[in-house]
Parts: sequence; structure tokens; C-alpha cells
Amino acid sequence: MAARGDKPVAGVLWMLASGLCFVGLTAGVKHMGQEIPAAQSAFLRYLLGLIFLLPMINAMRREPMTPALWRAFGWRGLMHTFGVILWFFAMTRIPLAEVSAMGYLNPILISIGAVLFLGERIRLRRIMAIIIAILGALIILRPGLRELNAGHLAMLVTSVFFATSYLMAKRLSDQVSPTMIVGMLSITVTIGLAPFAIAVWEPITWTQAGWFLMLAGFATAGHYLMTFAFAAAPISVTQPVTALQLVWSVTLGALLFSEPVDMWVVGGGGMIVSAVIFIALREHQLRRAEKSASVSA
Repeated sequence: MAARGDKPVAGVLWMLASGLCFVGLTAGVKHMGQEIPAAQSAFLRYLLGLIFLLPMINAMRREPMTPALWRAFGWRGLMHTFGVILWFFAMTRIPLAEVSAMGYLNPILISIGAVLFLGERIRLRRIMAIIIAILGALIILRPGLRELNAGHLAMLVTSVFFATSYLMAKRLSDQVSPTMIVGMLSITVTIGLAPFAIAVWEPITWTQAGWFLMLAGFATAGHYLMTFAFAAAPISVTQPVTALQLVWSVTLGALLFSEPVDMWVVGGGGMIVSAVIFIALREHQLRRAEKSASVSA
């Protein structure tokens, strides 16, 4: 029987399925278009997503919470709330491929933030990967060579908010379980989005409600499937598979939304994805080396 973390084929398949769910999420939001304000769309996605949180409630109630943890979860929820609103806004303003490609900036900003705020060491190889990713973003945006709109700016700021949220989650992971982190994010973001959604509320149809329920299902399934992938195989096997999300986004954008295939976006996105994969694989190798050294000692 294969050991835990030693099922490469299963890990790749789980990650493929996860990627399809996330691309389905972005395509679904794109399909909804500008019929509903971004804040309301985001709120409905998270509100209906609470249905999938119900199995976690008992486990969350058993975990002790301190005032400091409540504050930390509150601040993280606020950061993620702003990121989610801007992400939904960007989805209606720029092509699907550009959203997906620029979304890969999140891990790059997390790496920078970990050095600045968490005291992590940074090595030359990671610095070079970060520079390549930034160049990739500039190739996608091409400032001065084409007109940029509010969607591009929203996506850049989105990456900053999401990176901040994930850095806060990294600190919280030393104090509470992953279930608590995921569950509290869903609850706090739903609460945070509520006033913004109420301020711009538009009536929705049952069909639209069904779409938002489906989007919530895609998001929840994507996170669960990614967890299964990490459990089944090493990150060196699963991480490269995430590059296919850019391919699927370009394909869906062209087939479903008649978006032209922009080779600048493909090239720049490829640079960002390559940098992200390199950083992930390099960090995995360093952790294995440190673990081996501690075992030998």
C-alpha cells in the first residue's frame, strides 16, 4: 500500500481537478458579467458558501479562542474582504487570461512579505525568481504601450490584499487548526462583505441565485481537492500542474467569451508561473534538507 504523500498520479489528478474547479469559478463570475455589483456578487458567493461550512462547525466550536485570535481573524477577514471585492470587479473588466495570469502574483508578494514581516531569509535564487515574475507582470500590463483600465489596477491591489491575508493565515496556523482558519475566513468575509453588498443591492432571480450556489461549490471543492493533492504527493509533483490553469483560462476566454489570445499575456503569465513553481520547488527542497539534517543530528 502506497504511503501517505507517495501517490504521484493521484496527486496530479487531484490538482488537475482542483484547477478545473478554480477555472470554473472564474469563468462563472465572468459569465455573470456586470449584471450584479461586484460587492453583492462576492457577498452572495460567500453567503451561499457557508452551506459547505456546516460540517466544520462542531470542530470549530471545540477550539479555544482568545481575544487576540478574534482580533487577528477580524483583521484577516477585512483584508480578504477588500481583495474579494476587487477580484470580482476585475473579472468584469479585463480578460479571463489576464485575471488568471496576474493572480499568480499572490505567491510572489507572499514571498516578499515573508521576508519583510516574518523575518524569513531570502536567497539569490528566490530574488531572481521574484524579479522574473515582476518582469512577467510588466509584460502583461505593458504600461505606456497600451491603455490600462480600472480592472488592471484592481487586480494588482487584489494581489496585495490576498498576500496580506495569506501571511496572516501563516501566523495563525501556529495557533489554530486549518479547519478553524478556513472556517473563520468564510464567516468573517461574509460579514465584511454584507454592508458593501447592502449599499449597492440589486434584486436577483432564482437562476442567478443558482449560479452563485454553483460558484460557491466550485470554490469549496477547489480548496478541498487541493488539500487532497498535497496529501497524496509532494509539492514538487503537484505544483507544476497549476500552470495548466493559465492554459485553461486562455482557452475558455477564447471559446466562451470571444476574447483574443494575447501572446504578451501568455508569455508574461508563463514567466510568473515559472517563477512561482521554482520558488515552491526550491522551498520544498530546502525543507527536506533541513528535515534530513535534523534527523541525522
